[in-house]
Amino acid sequence: MSDQESSTKDLPNLENNENLPRSSDDGPETETSVAVAPSEAAPELTGDSVETQDSDGSCPASLEGQAMCLEGSGDSTGSLAYSASEEDSQDSEEEAEQPQVGALNPEDSNDEPDSENDKALEEWIVSETSALPQPRWRVVPALWQRQLGLAPRFAQQACGSRVFVQHFELQHHLEGHEGCVNTVHFSHHGRWLASGGDDLNVMVWDWMHKTPVSMFRSGHRNNIFQAKFLPNSNDSTLAICGRDGQVRVANLMATPVTKNSKRVVKHRGPSHRFALEPDSPFRLLTSGEDGVVYSVDLRGQSPPSKLVTVKESGKIVGLYAICLNPANLYQFAVSGRDQFVRIYDQRKITECERSGLLKKFCPHHLLPSECKPSITCVEYNHNGTELLASYNDEDIYLFNSSDGDGAQYAKRYKGHRNHSTVKGVNFYGPGSEFVMSSSDCGHVFFWEKTSCQIVHFLEADKGSSVNCLDPHPYLPVLATSSLDREIKIWAPTATTPAELCGLKNVMKVNKQKRDEDVAHHLNLFESHMLWFLMNRGTWGTHHQDGRIRFLGEAMSESSSTSLSSEEEN
Repeated sequence: MSDQESSTKDLPNLENNENLPRSSDDGPETETSVAVAPSEAAPELTGDSVETQDSDGSCPASLEGQAMCLEGSGDSTGSLAYSASEEDSQDSEEEAEQPQVGALNPEDSNDEPDSENDKALEEWIVSETSALPQPRWRVVPALWQRQLGLAPRFAQQACGSRVFVQHFELQHHLEGHEGCVNTVHFSHHGRWLASGGDDLNVMVWDWMHKTPVSMFRSGHRNNIFQAKFLPNSNDSTLAICGRDGQVRVANLMATPVTKNSKRVVKHRGPSHRFALEPDSPFRLLTSGEDGVVYSVDLRGQSPPSKLVTVKESGKIVGLYAICLNPANLYQFAVSGRDQFVRIYDQRKITECERSGLLKKFCPHHLLPSECKPSITCVEYNHNGTELLASYNDEDIYLFNSSDGDGAQYAKRYKGHRNHSTVKGVNFYGPGSEFVMSSSDCGHVFFWEKTSCQIVHFLEADKGSSVNCLDPHPYLPVLATSSLDREIKIWAPTATTPAELCGLKNVMKVNKQKRDEDVAHHLNLFESHMLWFLMNRGTWGTHHQDGRIRFLGEAMSESSSTSLSSEEEN
């Protein structure tokens, strides 16, 4: 796309959505059996009135009415009925028929394991899971309460319901990037979607009408890793970070033709993530592989404040992710090139190495690991009481943020694979009812948070990894991107709930590949150790201070030295 095509002077009038052109979907055909435009779904979710039936007795065309059809067609709540007696009979049937733990698919669950490996896989799948709880939200009672004015949070509760998650399907594609798309993010009001990738361009989309609103050069010299709208900025300010270590801020209202970005931070290593302060259009925290966390205030001309350099045993820990506690903005969590999630308090940070560090979390079985895994993403839930961590070549773990230092994880989510790229993980639902993650197998996984059971998995890409995902701030809509050049929009418009066909095989392949990679790393470690012993002829070498340096220590010092040399450059 040329610079002339990205000019905003030829863009449609954004003040009147009705005049926006609706471009045809040039992407691959979807398997959608029901086509419901997101622009039709959005007003109905937030409206104050609802029609329970049309004149002919059929379900209404609104998203709420469609949810009634979805609930009656496939969910365990049974057929739709308005009488109290039939509702009670539904409840008794649901209580009598509890879901089977680990039953991924009726066809898969009936297959007898034909080897010890299959038995081990079955045990691994059902371990640390529990039965799915009864649905927290049901269509008919919720609609009845809303008609009586007793359900002020109807839309929020509907978006966080299991029936909506189980009916997610692909709506359309957004095409325009010339390289891999590494980040997608909905604006605070949900109208726009920002994206960025390897082509160094940032695009702003009217995702409902599948049209680009703006495209501009980011100012980065290498891959864009994250782009986000600053909250309460009228969707006019974007923060961007990338592989070149820069964190830049772009004002979308600067000029009518071009968008200029300004560098606010330069890390001495790639910057993968930054954290925005909720409800503040001025403050953000940045992180990078140099292990440094900066605090930035865009209101003044003062340089960014260096909060902390994360270290472990005197060695710098490169950072991949950072997030702010929404319930306590002084606290933030970071993760990176070791197995620990660290929580800091900005008020307690001093010049000391471990100052400000409140606690560290790590699954206990990963503490003595020879091949220490890294954490590619960390996220707080909606009220800051829980913390998700996605481990490379491992599982996703949930920690209670109020637990003490070194506490064990509370939940474990299995089935996906996080190996080739920096994978995203997030909560889904207004009350963080679900956990969702991208995967190397090209799927997006949804787990019910309390039971750790997979309730849906979306095929977001065939043959390549899904990089990132972002939920809409208030609608049941999801945006994903992968190694191709497309952005995919998902919504709960399927006529039947997901049957999870093939899920067991996908989990099996992911587990086998992960075990093979771990075995390869262990063999590589043993080969290095054997080479070290054959060349040294001893277990270690005496250093000048009398210490004995072992292989792992020497390797760590070597990596630390290389990082120091990069910093000097």
